[in-house]
Amino acid sequence: MKTFAVIFHFFEDSKRRRNLASLAKLLAAFGLIVLVFTIVFKVLMALEGQEHSWVNGIYWVFVTMSTLGYGDIVFLGPIGRLFTVVVIISGATFMLVLIPFMFIQFFYVPWMEAQAAAQAPRMLPKSTSGHVIMTNFDIVGRALIQLLNRFRIPYVVIVDDLAEALRMSDEGIHVMVGDRDDRDTYQKAQVERAAMVVTTRSDTSNTNIAFTVREISPDVRIVASASSTASVDILELAGCNQVIQLGAMLGQALSRRVLGRDARTHVVGSFGNLLIAEAAATGTPLVGRTLREVNLDEFSRVNVIGVWDRGRFTLAGPETKIQTSSVLLLSGTRADLDEYDSLFCVYGKSETRVIIIGGGRVGRATAKGLAESQIDYFLIEKDPARIRDPRTYILGDAAELEVLEKAGIRTCSTVVITSHDDDINVYLSIYCRKLRPDVEILARANQDRNASTLHRAGADFVMSYASMGSTNIYNLLRRDHFLALAEGLDVFKVDVPPALIGKSLAECRFRQTMGCNVAGIEINGQCQGVPNPKQPLPANAKLIMIGDTEGEERFFQAIKTMSAKT
Repeated sequence: MKTFAVIFHFFEDSKRRRNLASLAKLLAAFGLIVLVFTIVFKVLMALEGQEHSWVNGIYWVFVTMSTLGYGDIVFLGPIGRLFTVVVIISGATFMLVLIPFMFIQFFYVPWMEAQAAAQAPRMLPKSTSGHVIMTNFDIVGRALIQLLNRFRIPYVVIVDDLAEALRMSDEGIHVMVGDRDDRDTYQKAQVERAAMVVTTRSDTSNTNIAFTVREISPDVRIVASASSTASVDILELAGCNQVIQLGAMLGQALSRRVLGRDARTHVVGSFGNLLIAEAAATGTPLVGRTLREVNLDEFSRVNVIGVWDRGRFTLAGPETKIQTSSVLLLSGTRADLDEYDSLFCVYGKSETRVIIIGGGRVGRATAKGLAESQIDYFLIEKDPARIRDPRTYILGDAAELEVLEKAGIRTCSTVVITSHDDDINVYLSIYCRKLRPDVEILARANQDRNASTLHRAGADFVMSYASMGSTNIYNLLRRDHFLALAEGLDVFKVDVPPALIGKSLAECRFRQTMGCNVAGIEINGQCQGVPNPKQPLPANAKLIMIGDTEGEERFFQAIKTMSAKT
């Protein structure tokens, strides 16, 4: 079928049809020359007293023009031999040069172009709708495509270079060739029927793209990234519906992961009225006991959905034991979390500071978030130009022990590593973990593949541009459907599969069989933080699930299998 599509695409192009017509004319001229040479051959052979059939004449012309020269038919006289030389020269010129050249130029090259165009089209079918148009295939784009594929949302990436488009197509990426700043490109991408346009290039390029798209379609949602705060207003004026500052968002997310000085809950995300929060177990009566022994259900309506312990996440079950270093992951409404806080707010932690390493956009955003939460911090930065406030900034290299000690590495509660270089972040994670085995370490990853390395190096939590950016963009497309808690750990919302309608959570056994846990259930727009394990799942409900990457894949594969059976 793919071959037929290529053939159809080849013949529908008018230029290629003209090339084929030229090639046909050339072949006709060649046939005429063969005919003339055959007639002359017959005449000259007759003058020499030799008789040959027309078939022999055509045979001699082809053998001579191709310079094979078998010698079975030859001229004896000088005129015939001179004619032979003319035929040989004509053949060398025509058959061995012109015909191959014209074949390559008019047939082979267009054929290859047609195959390339079939892989990297310059226009989407007019029936295309509900798709996401992306203008950049960076780390955020790659992570976003994984989400779109998981939830079966169509997309296309605009690429201006054909070779790059073919390479991406070979990777399984849906691409379309076109200039990103050309109105015609987006018209051919069916932008008026698209669900969203996402552009994560430079601020100036994003402005141009947004302005171009908005001129074509006044309604399509445009989401753009911004490196500079000053660019936000310009991008909105250009037509963007949402402008996301990934550096600021990542910094704010890291600041929310700092647990502070007490055992209170700290909200790290939400699904409507359902909040996802963390609470340190250190110093509370929970330490050393299992969740079954604690039996929080008697005192609070929060749902313990998982436990962090030194960067390792475990789905919560009745036999999960709480350690001194454990951090509980909870789900519940605001009232549920307040109820939990009323029980455990009396268990305080010592007055300590947070150390932030790196004074770039992410580091400054982290500092701002901590300041808003009234948490003390020191920010280490080795570039004097980035020093803002000498009272909270320390000039120096965090790889030097003297600088870390000046910032308070011996007594701090948390170290937040925000460098844009993953190698440096791994180095600093190992170094800080060696200096303080008990300190909480939060780290930034720029490449998803380095998240596991940072965990092994000693980081308790790792967050990246890729997961942060892709999750936020996806949620703008389908609001409150996805939440990245840390690299490789997500909370997501899905409709109750038809095969599970009427079954209870106890019967589904999500944690045991799929590696995911239920954080809540949404019914008619309202979330229940502590679902009743014996309650049948209604048809109009949505499950709010939590799981790592492997657990998510198992969950969606199981749902896919169930759907196929039904």
